Amino acid sequence: MAGEPHPSRAGIAQIQLGQLRRLLAEIAPANPFQAAKLRAANVTTELRDLAEFSARVPFTTKAELAADQLAQPPFGTNLTFPLARYTRFTQTSGTSGAPLRWLDTPESWDWMVTNWVEIFRVAGVTAADRVYFAFSFGPFLGFWLAFDAAQRLGCLCIPGGGLGSAARLRAILDTRATVLCCTPSYAARLAEVAAAEKINLAESHVRKILVAGEPGGSVPATRERLETMWPGARVWDHHGMTEVGPVTYECPARPGVLHVLEHAYFAEVIDTKTGAATTPGATGELVLTPLGRDGSPLLRYRTGDLVKAPANPAERCVCGRCELAFDGGILGRTDDMVIVRGVNLYPSAIEAVVRRCAGIGEYQVVISETRAMTELRLRIELAASNAGNASSVENAASADGVSVARNLEKRLEEAFNLRLPVELVPAGTLPRSEMKAQRWCREK
Repeated sequence: MAGEPHPSRAGIAQIQLGQLRRLLAEIAPANPFQAAKLRAANVTTELRDLAEFSARVPFTTKAELAADQLAQPPFGTNLTFPLARYTRFTQTSGTSGAPLRWLDTPESWDWMVTNWVEIFRVAGVTAADRVYFAFSFGPFLGFWLAFDAAQRLGCLCIPGGGLGSAARLRAILDTRATVLCCTPSYAARLAEVAAAEKINLAESHVRKILVAGEPGGSVPATRERLETMWPGARVWDHHGMTEVGPVTYECPARPGVLHVLEHAYFAEVIDTKTGAATTPGATGELVLTPLGRDGSPLLRYRTGDLVKAPANPAERCVCGRCELAFDGGILGRTDDMVIVRGVNLYPSAIEAVVRRCAGIGEYQVVISETRAMTELRLRIELAASNAGNASSVENAASADGVSVARNLEKRLEEAFNLRLPVELVPAGTLPRSEMKAQRWCREK
């Protein structure tokens, strides 16, 4: 509709179709990996509509990409241009298999930076902000793009690579940083260290915490915990992947809801078993086609991320946008779901229960196989006594660790109708990381 600040669903579809046609025309003759897949599927560069694209273009999987790089090391054949055109190297974390190496041209990198600028703008970040990046700046895509995007916005950008948590906290306070970028787990870790070092985060100037890498940013109880640990700050969630770039931003009107940057991505939600589109409101796997990353393109990439499809995709959000909205953000991954005595358990669901129980600092989920049955138990550490808890988070029966553990067992049983044992372990036992937290582990 003319005059509307955000395009309608029809307008979004028109933009996506034009970008898909352009993308196919660019990669079909030049990219060996994609050209072979398109020829095998008898797909031409001309598309009638988005439905034809979904019906005819095959999925791309991580296993395919890994096999291609193994067969044609070190970068594989999913390259549209000669190697001399590429200027950026990143790689995946390798948490679900061998790391994938990813190359970008200046044009593809600029396209992704533009998408990150939009994420910042929706969160209200301006040139007046000072952005602290509590990140190692290793080979992972991570916040590299966010750093460049903040520079483009005119922010003062403060890198925190190579520093310990205490040094980072002092830098955040000394530089009067107003925005913090890190994983949800690391924001909590910084608050733990602040408590141990007697650093009062109420004196921090941080007003926005942009998180990614884990589901926690869209889990209400986790958000409450972080916003209590960092007085005066609001958590803003976002998600992306090395393979596709920055994909979503948090709805400014509905915390915990992620909108897809649909001018930049064609997104689908499919049934993980059949590959067909899910019904509205159902949980399925997110499939993405980046529309502007021509150098290392992906067509219908199965991300492995689980999301809840919108119940009414055509409905405008209260923020005025028509872009796809995923309530609860990224719920987990297809390879993370565990079935325990007939109940499907996702990391975000466990996280929500744990963070609603006061007195818990860090936790770990241990999966084991007993007599051909999958079992699950939790290990927890007590929170530092002065870390604080949100007023809306229920109080444990007492500060005693056994009471905290029993309280969590009770809440887990109420939530899932399962008895899941909870073990109390000494402080500092469970691993911490500034990268993605590896809270789910299989017992060998």
